Amino acid sequence: MGAPRDPAMASVPTRPPAPGLQPGGTPLRVGLLSDTHGLLRPESIARLQGCDWIIHAGDICDPAILDALRALAPVTAVRGNCDQGPWAGRLRETERVRMGSISVYVIHNLARLEIDPEALGIRVVVSGHSHQPSVETRGGVLYVNPGSCGPRRFKLPVAMGELVIAGDRVRAGTVQLAISCPWDSPA
Repeated sequence: MGAPRDPAMASVPTRPPAPGLQPGGTPLRVGLLSDTHGLLRPESIARLQGCDWIIHAGDICDPAILDALRALAPVTAVRGNCDQGPWAGRLRETERVRMGSISVYVIHNLARLEIDPEALGIRVVVSGHSHQPSVETRGGVLYVNPGSCGPRRFKLPVAMGELVIAGDRVRAGTVQLAISCPWDSPA
């Protein structure tokens, strides 16, 4: 990680604050998903009901997924390595958004992180790509990979994540989805 390779990255632009999300108010519920690979499962939609915001960490593979997510809540999404075509060209490789007093950085592949989140005041980094759900804290930064909630890959779980933000506190978790499709069992 260390210092950014490109000095311009030291001032990574931040999207405007999420509307109506004020520190100290009602906790903000942020749904996290990644690697849908063209499949938005009913279980994912059910899990996202009631979210105040949704973050998709890339490998969307179908712009209709973003439309369906926007029908549930505002969406921040980044382009993954499998996102191709004109629609994907409108997505950035990284996004930074402030949610209340918490700054969140979104990138598809954590191995491509070229900034020092802690030095930039970023509290949460959301990534995807590996299809492996994880939550860990390093150097005061919470790193969350919600896993993949698209087509099952190998024996990895079908999973999503969530952030709960209350003022200057943030907590994260992932959940394995109970999949009702018999053809989607692990190989």
